[in-house]
Amino acid sequence: MTEDVSILRALFDAALNAALPDGRFDGRLPPRPKGRTIVLGAGKASARMAAAFEAAWAREGGICEGLVVTRYGHAVPTSSIEIIEAAHPVPDEAGLNAARRILALAQEAGPDDLVVCLISGGASALLSLPAEGVTLEDKQGLNRALLKSGAPIGEMNLVRKSLSAIKGGRLAAAVHPAQLVTYLISDVPGDDPASIGSGPTIPERVDPEAVISILDKHGIQVSAHVMRAMRTNVVESSGEGGVVHMLATPKMALDAAAAKARELGLMPMILGDAIEGEAREVGRVMAGIARSVRQHGEPVAAPCVLLSGGETTVTVRGSGRGGRNAEFLLSLALALRSEAGMSAIACDTDGIDGSEDNAGAWFDHALFAAAQERGVDLAAHLAGNDAYSAFEQLDRLVVTGPTLTNVNDFRAVLIR
Repeated sequence: MTEDVSILRALFDAALNAALPDGRFDGRLPPRPKGRTIVLGAGKASARMAAAFEAAWAREGGICEGLVVTRYGHAVPTSSIEIIEAAHPVPDEAGLNAARRILALAQEAGPDDLVVCLISGGASALLSLPAEGVTLEDKQGLNRALLKSGAPIGEMNLVRKSLSAIKGGRLAAAVHPAQLVTYLISDVPGDDPASIGSGPTIPERVDPEAVISILDKHGIQVSAHVMRAMRTNVVESSGEGGVVHMLATPKMALDAAAAKARELGLMPMILGDAIEGEAREVGRVMAGIARSVRQHGEPVAAPCVLLSGGETTVTVRGSGRGGRNAEFLLSLALALRSEAGMSAIACDTDGIDGSEDNAGAWFDHALFAAAQERGVDLAAHLAGNDAYSAFEQLDRLVVTGPTLTNVNDFRAVLIR
């Protein structure tokens, strides 16, 4: 690993550390209630959030109970909050059972109780409780179709809310009249609380016609009974969502990486924390910005690092092993093939880029000589949505394991 690649990894690590929930509950805790403190939650970071909340609540002399559901492999030890693991991104029976139990606990809460809800990215799939008339198999099939369609996360979550018995503010309605406090780790462009995990505690009325338009736009067909559920599953809520606290966001992670870059003698330029679009197209755009830096010193002079976040999408046309960050990076690398002195990293901050075992990948200019030597056709891999296999063969995957947080994609382009 070269010095520049070590720098890129240090920037990614700084971003991850800034996105962890540890210590972020201090100063944001509600008063202790007369009754119970019930902790409910879902998401890839929810177990780590539960452990951090337990510790902060105990320091204030409080005791709590509850249940959170996280992705397989993302559990951490807790004292009194039960952790259940389930499937992501396609929901399974474990997630369905966890969602039922979470809704039941919410409905138990009385006026003297406090309900603390911990939500992070991944909650949409993990907290899967279908609306009346919809089966788990219906939701699994629709999730698979959405994941392959290239639909942005905001559109996917609107569809998910329309078929849920717990998301889109329905959990908040079940908690009433107990006090409700929600803590969020954002993985969505714009940090809209209603979009994070499909907003189980954020009251919102989803327009069924808007949902149907999304499905039509992406060519996704659903059965007649699913269509009926979309039209009739309206949130019944007083509009009261309680208090909401944002623990970590993509911008916080990018700011931490920028501070690390300055410490290492590089000028950082944050291009945005909410960049969306087809991964390969975003890669080509980022390459154009990098060439402008090299040729014109704009929008920043080298040596520098271009930082960005958000969530790209991949419209799957090939049958390869992909991941949106790996696809972005391979597109970027090919577009910068003639440029020396550039390297980059792209990773999902939850540690899983798509459905493989890597967070993402990295490249420097030596990528092309290595590909030629090993007979790896980079352009063919990109065409087949097979970026993972390309970077795997060239020993350029980034493997972290579960990071226990999730503030979406992290991208850094280092220009000498």
